[in-house]
Amino acid sequence: MQVTKLDDGLAVRIPADVVRALGIKEGDTIDFLERESGHLTLVTQEQRRAAALARIRELARPLPANYKFDREEANAR
Repeated sequence: MQVTKLDDGLAVRIPADVVRALGIKEGDTIDFLERESGHLTLVTQEQRRAAALARIRELARPLPANYKFDREEANAR
């Protein structure tokens, strides 16, 4: 891949086969994360979103079997 100057920054042209393999498209946001091993990992916004939802699901706990939501009680002041 070739690095070129673009405005006040740099740009990398991603080959079409890599774009297809990653499932990215124009306008997508991607990040490069540095791992402890020193390797870089490319992460898409969709991958970040999926990982965040997975972490949230891991935190979820089931409600007790006899739990009943009472809207009036919840809204009482």
